[in-house]
Amino acid sequence: MKTAQIIAQKVAIQGYHASYHELAAKQFFGQEVDMDMCPSFQHLFLSMQKNRSTYAVMAIENSLAGTILPNYVLLRNSGLVIIGEVYLRIDHQLMALPGHKLEDIREIHSHPMALAQCGRFLQRYPHIRIVEKGDTAGSAEEIARGKLEGVAAIASREAAELHGLEILATDIEDNKRNFTRFLVLSMPEQALKHQLEPQKASICFNLKHEKGCLAQVLLSLAALDLNLTKIQSSPIPGREWQYFFHIDLEFEDFSKYQRAMVAINPLVEQYHCLGEYPRGEKPV
Repeated sequence: MKTAQIIAQKVAIQGYHASYHELAAKQFFGQEVDMDMCPSFQHLFLSMQKNRSTYAVMAIENSLAGTILPNYVLLRNSGLVIIGEVYLRIDHQLMALPGHKLEDIREIHSHPMALAQCGRFLQRYPHIRIVEKGDTAGSAEEIARGKLEGVAAIASREAAELHGLEILATDIEDNKRNFTRFLVLSMPEQALKHQLEPQKASICFNLKHEKGCLAQVLLSLAALDLNLTKIQSSPIPGREWQYFFHIDLEFEDFSKYQRAMVAINPLVEQYHCLGEYPRGEKPV
């Protein structure tokens, strides 16, 4: 089965123009895609549920800072499905109003995830106040719009260009192997319109309260040649010390994946397939 080209009418993203979410959406859908800029991930899901957007692009994990666990919870409860994924190389730039130098900076604004990815750089300037904001590109926009002197943002090169800011320090992330994985989401009925050949699946489940259940699940997956690329647990509200498990699987034979899901069914209480989709191309 060949992968169908997906043409988006509107894509919901968390953030602003020149945000990493917008860069990821353009990488998947093309440069001309129309964006619905959402101030939070909760608003992103609301945009989809109110049919303002046909697709959404949402960050789920970073190679340095780890999983964005609340987004798994939002996805699990949303009714949306994963139809694709995007891996984006993240390079962070420090930017401020034209004419500023690094010694002029009293505050640095950015998203907590970006700040966490630039920890070693920030430690070199203990006198500078760090301010967490809701978005990287939004921080740059605030500085440009408010003409905030003595304030810098950590954001993309595109954000500096868009808002007329000068880059004071380039590529300040702790590790140059800094990648974020984004999920491409749609309503189930929209996903059915595309002939997508899956090589990957994301599932979630909670186990029966019996000894060795998780080990048996993992053995069943391995026995059918499925490559487990991620396992993540999240607490079940109201059921102390019990967890949902989120698992990503890669496979070459879809029928083996289907057999594996049948095999683990007796071991789980609740099971939900979050999506079956083509593997995204990982940067080298």
